[in-house]
Amino acid sequence: MLGLIWLALAVSWAVGILGRGYWTPDEPREADLAWRMSFQPSKAVPLLAGEPFCEKPPLAYWAAGAAIDEWGSDAWAARLPNLLYALLTALAVSAIGRRSMGPIAGLAAAAAMGTLLLSYQVAIWLATDAPLLAAVAVALLGLHLGFYAKDSGGRLRGYSLMHIALAAGFLSKSAAAWMVPVLTLGTLVVWERRWRELLRWELYAGMLLQAALIFTWIWAVYAGPDGPLRLKIFFWNNLVGRFAHIDAPQELQYATAHRNFPGKYLVELPVYLVPWTLLAAAAARRAWRQRNAPTDRLRPLRFALATFVPTLGVLSLAATARNIYLAPALPGVALLLGWWVSGLSTAQDRWDAWAIRGTAFVLLMAVIVFAAAVIFLGIDSWEMLNSRLLFAAVSAIGLGCALACALLSWHAAGRGRLPRATFFLLLAYCALLTGPASQIYPRIDAWQDLASIGRAIGRDAGGRPLILFAPDETTRAFMDMYARAPVATLAGPVTAESIERLQARFQANPQSLVVTQLPGRNYSRAFREMGARLGFADMTGQLPPVDDAWMPGWASGMPLRMAHRYALANGRSYAVLDWDPATTSR
Repeated sequence: MLGLIWLALAVSWAVGILGRGYWTPDEPREADLAWRMSFQPSKAVPLLAGEPFCEKPPLAYWAAGAAIDEWGSDAWAARLPNLLYALLTALAVSAIGRRSMGPIAGLAAAAAMGTLLLSYQVAIWLATDAPLLAAVAVALLGLHLGFYAKDSGGRLRGYSLMHIALAAGFLSKSAAAWMVPVLTLGTLVVWERRWRELLRWELYAGMLLQAALIFTWIWAVYAGPDGPLRLKIFFWNNLVGRFAHIDAPQELQYATAHRNFPGKYLVELPVYLVPWTLLAAAAARRAWRQRNAPTDRLRPLRFALATFVPTLGVLSLAATARNIYLAPALPGVALLLGWWVSGLSTAQDRWDAWAIRGTAFVLLMAVIVFAAAVIFLGIDSWEMLNSRLLFAAVSAIGLGCALACALLSWHAAGRGRLPRATFFLLLAYCALLTGPASQIYPRIDAWQDLASIGRAIGRDAGGRPLILFAPDETTRAFMDMYARAPVATLAGPVTAESIERLQARFQANPQSLVVTQLPGRNYSRAFREMGARLGFADMTGQLPPVDDAWMPGWASGMPLRMAHRYALANGRSYAVLDWDPATTSR
């Protein structure tokens, strides 16, 4: 059972990490940052399309850039370090569970940590959140080792591990790495009334090493061009500005996006914990019923709750809210589930059996949804499939395994074999993440293939200079990576002033071409038919042909003509606009 669980987790991670291309939002931007890091001379500040990008420290880009330098700029190479991050996260959570509750709890906590929807999303996504989550998980392991150590040597080793991990977390996503471990430590000190813990020298000895690592990077930024300004953006605009409204230029107002409201995280929490939402509810119920148990039995619960609940409260008060902000606190949920699974053989609570059966039902519904997605996407891309037999066989095998395991879980829960039932639940979910998902991802890749657009624009430009007009970060990123042509950027938004700047550029260099994103999507036939049946009017149309002289609204009064247009099926569309001398002469 042990080997099968770890194999299921590893294959699920590998499919999500290595089996797909760069997807919007964010991944094309992160890919360009990593690609630039693979060859830029100074490694202190990441560069987006050659411009300083002072939102995140560079550790994640160092790792992805090293992989790109070794194996190329394909998505699987850039995400290769994510396999290490996912494994480190699961192993650290497993070690906490095993040390505090036994081997079954440790294994169950690792399985939960690797498959909770939010933590799985973080693990497979090319972003700074995967190394942050790994660093926080290792820091929590160090905190657990130090806080519950029996001697000074154990405390020193545990807390030193915590500080090293926190340094790695800081270099991944700034001081956000400190939030979960600091809140966990403070909550445990108050809850267990161990005030003396804050006075132990072992708690602070490793801080010197953490400070040395962090301030080495800070000094490298400070000593570089515009060092003080860049540090302000790193630590004031991008860190404080996500928790509170600050006085800053519009482009640095991070609090204006992803607005928060009281209770937002609680409302969305059931989605973050899919597919184990009902199991987490059963675990919380049992924890509440055992709140008066002896202190030694409550320690694992205290650590789990201290890891999750205070962070949930703090984030609920922040100005911005994104699901990934809560990901570093998920080890608390995983440990709670590990504790719950370890008690299934003796608890025999009917609520536990109902939670397992409810989860089995959810997975049975997921099998139907995945089957519908496979069929629909197969029809939509049937003519483009390289191997139709492979597509059908792998999808069918994965769906069949998921269906069988969900039914076995339902049956085992009905007979009171709850640990066995949870084992089959995990296998059912992992089967969905490997079989049908491995065939769905390439279909979505075709909608996200911005690399083909970038290469086509660079080829069609024929060496003429390009002007990106009001581009978003995704456009800047893929053009930088793939166009291989001289590119200038005119930042948005589209206003009369920005249009005047564009006209001035053309007058200075009439050979320039304008690259702009077009509104709407060019949906495939299957999607148009589905949109028509469901009443989604925005899915029923197609972009007009190029020779219809269709132009973006802002260009209607300018002497421009459409030279080329590029559209991904069900994806983004772009146009290359040329200066029209005939219109100019008239």
